Formats: sequence, structure tokens, C-alpha cells
Amino acid sequence: MHREIELMSSESIEWSAALEIGNPAIDRQHRKLFDLAAAMVSEKNQMRVMRTLAALSDYVIVHFRDEEKMLEGIGYPGLEAHKKLHDEFRARLARLYSNANGMTLDRIAEEVRQLINEWLTNHIMVVDREYMACMRK
Repeated sequence: MHREIELMSSESIEWSAALEIGNPAIDRQHRKLFDLAAAMVSEKNQMRVMRTLAALSDYVIVHFRDEEKMLEGIGYPGLEAHKKLHDEFRARLARLYSNANGMTLDRIAEEVRQLINEWLTNHIMVVDREYMACMRK
């Protein structure tokens, strides 16, 4: 198992300073993604879960747009591959949203935990740190 995924238990979604990449604006956005996901998995009302899931989906769009604009601005050579990873995450989140009405709250929470703790954590710890290394050169 990767160290990145071991940072958080499978039962919770928590921001950790270990996830900071060194760009304050991007770190704030990453933290907000975690905060929205954590609020959703602790929610016990289906309607509020759906609203929070929609808010998370909307914020993912904002974050990815900002991050991609920044990467374009620095001439990041891995931008197209990075965009494809973002597209993958958006697609998974969209599938979750479209299927969520037929799921129990526990199942939605598990899907969100899995998406955040596996995909997003790994993306931040590995992929986003790659562009930060490029920015520091």
C-alpha cells in the first residue's frame, strides 16, 4: 500500500499538513475539497448530502480550472496529462452524483471516502508535487 493512502484512515476524511504542496492558494483549495467531503460523509440527511455533493462537484471544477490555468501560465510540460487526470476525477464524481439517489447514506459516504482518500490524496501527494518541483526550477 502506498504511503500516500496510509495518511488517512478509511473511516475519515481529514486534511493533513502532510498534504500541503507549498502553494498557499492551491493548498487552501485542496483543504476546502477535503472539508466539503468530510462534511458530506458526516451528514445524515439525504437532501443535504446531495447538496453538499453538488457543492463539492462545483468546487472541483473551480479548483481544477485554477490549477490548470496556473500550470498553463508556467508552461508545465505535463499539463495535458494533468488535465486528463482531472477529467477522470470529474467523471468519477459525476457518476457518483448521478447514482447517489439510489444509494444509502453509508454507501455514498464510503464512495466519497474512497474517492478522496485514494484518488485525491494520491493526486496531491504525487502528481501535484511534480508540478511544484517544476515550478521551483
